[in-house]
Amino acid sequence: MFRRHFLKIIFTSFVFASFFCKPIFAENKLVIEVAGKASGKIEITLLPKFAPLHVERIKALVNAGSYDGVVFHRVIEGFMAQTGDVQFGNSKAFNPNLVGRGGSSFPNLPSEFSDLPFIEGTVGMARSQDPNSANSQFFITFKPAPHLNNKYTVFGMVSSGMEVVNNIKKGDMKKNGTVTEPDIMKKVYIEK
Repeated sequence: MFRRHFLKIIFTSFVFASFFCKPIFAENKLVIEVAGKASGKIEITLLPKFAPLHVERIKALVNAGSYDGVVFHRVIEGFMAQTGDVQFGNSKAFNPNLVGRGGSSFPNLPSEFSDLPFIEGTVGMARSQDPNSANSQFFITFKPAPHLNNKYTVFGMVSSGMEVVNNIKKGDMKKNGTVTEPDIMKKVYIEK
């Protein structure tokens, strides 16, 4: 048991190290400018090798400007910050009663689970109980969340700006992390 766990940690470390030691292609670098309690830039390295359909979807929504102005609607202390509801989560038409239930006009995506673990700064696709229901919402983990491993699609890793992620306004624990006056993804773009 210990040996298997140890080997998995070594393998995962090798995968991340080998990936991050290679030059990062600009088209796989997502930048989120955050405004609110947290202020600054989050840079995310997209991982098309592990989740090609999810990375393609994120890029399509980014290039359409769909994420600009969308709030971090669910933020749970010590767990994760969730955003990406392009239907009900835009700060201009923010609906606290519906945010978190919406998606984009694109169809839902099939899961692309991998052996990449949820560690600090992992970016995963949010979904309902159905593993094939990811659409536009995503989350960033504050710390390791092994209970999510092989159950949610990992499509990116924070490469810079984790201090901004950690400062995103937290939600009410009694309300499953729902945030009043949430921080905003002011501008989201693929660095070229």
